[in-house]
Amino acid sequence: MAGISDFIDNEVKTNDVVVFMKGTPQFPQCGFSGQVVQILDYLGVPYKGINVLADDSLRNGIKEYSNWPTIPQLYVKGEFVGGCDIIREMFQNNELQSHLTEAGIPVKGAA
Repeated sequence: MAGISDFIDNEVKTNDVVVFMKGTPQFPQCGFSGQVVQILDYLGVPYKGINVLADDSLRNGIKEYSNWPTIPQLYVKGEFVGGCDIIREMFQNNELQSHLTEAGIPVKGAA
């Protein structure tokens, strides 16, 4: 499991915004992953999507890495932000936009 943990750690630390999801940003394979992709696309945020369905060890490894039981998982500047419900709620309250802006991530239409 060390290998997958190192892979996850590297992705989280080398990408400003990364979402571990079911499917790809172009073809989400679950509604929750699709919602997170829609929010990030709407905000015009550059991000990397990583398909956990491609590898069972990745799918289980990301849950252990974050100590969070569900997918998708959003990371900003190496920090775990949350899953779909948290991201949706943060977006609706403008907290996600503020969080991204404070982290130096460009957001479309942000004040």
